[in-house]
Amino acid sequence: MSVIRGFVFDLDGVIVDTAKYHYLGWKRLAHTLGFDLTPQHNELLKGVSRMASLDIVLSIGSVVAGDADKLRYAAQKNAWYLEYVARMSADEILPNAASFIRVSRATGLRIALASASNNSMTILAALRIADLFDAVIDGTQVTHAKPDPEVFLKAACALALPPADCVVFEDAQAGVAGAVSAGMRCVGIGKPAQLSAADIVLRGFAGVSPDMILQQLASVD
Repeated sequence: MSVIRGFVFDLDGVIVDTAKYHYLGWKRLAHTLGFDLTPQHNELLKGVSRMASLDIVLSIGSVVAGDADKLRYAAQKNAWYLEYVARMSADEILPNAASFIRVSRATGLRIALASASNNSMTILAALRIADLFDAVIDGTQVTHAKPDPEVFLKAACALALPPADCVVFEDAQAGVAGAVSAGMRCVGIGKPAQLSAADIVLRGFAGVSPDMILQQLASVD
């Protein structure tokens, strides 16, 4: 049995809720193209790369676009998104997430970020938590979007750990699937019904310690 030595965190929905800003950006783009993007539609975009998300959004609106238009749409959405995140502060870190990571580091665990976002470093800097991570792998460093395991495998490599020694914290079905495909244990953050492929599912980090996570994972081996 492997020994857990690393924690790998998704960003959106796990450490901070930038998903709401992604949604506002995509919804604004949809409106310019003549249709509405509902919260239910937005569930399909969680954990998915920018261009893959754009394809989903366009399919929802039955919009056909060439490569040049797609690049323009993606750039416009990202500009709107950056307007929103530029106003972020440390107050927007999800409850107990930063303290959980700090305690994890203090116990000797290696810590990585594995996010589909191309703006991870901007967000971490705005939240003033970049120093909590030993490695950051994001959308600027990977070719394949979740559920492909690439981002998680690169995170494990950056931590100098085998995948089996890592636990992924994810809030999206695509991310959970990617973690499982990478051969890592996975803690879902959210609703059990939506994250049933995870080893365990938590509502959040309130009242949770790294030791509790490791004990629960050991109990489901």
